[in-house]
Amino acid sequence: MAWIVLMLSGVLEAGWAISLKLSHGFTRLVPTVSFLVMAVLSFAGLAYAMRVLPAGPAYAVWTGIGVALTAIIGMVWLGDGFSVLRTVSIVLIIAGVIGLNLAGVGH
Repeated sequence: MAWIVLMLSGVLEAGWAISLKLSHGFTRLVPTVSFLVMAVLSFAGLAYAMRVLPAGPAYAVWTGIGVALTAIIGMVWLGDGFSVLRTVSIVLIIAGVIGLNLAGVGH
């Protein structure tokens, strides 16, 4: 259950990051409220998951999901621009998260 909560919290991390961008420095009400709600839920989920999961892998999964999704959303919907280097970097982030988790298995 902790892993599911952690992964959902990672998705919420991407949501609050995008909402922060869309809030234009907290000058738009709906994205600002969205940011606040998703940030609280995301951190609460991370805190819940870290009660039973090791800190390193849990944090890596949370940030990895958030970073990768935020970058993809930025490229696809926010006009951040697409490049091979950005795509390769996202793949490397995901590979790093997987590697950290594999390295922690049984240790």
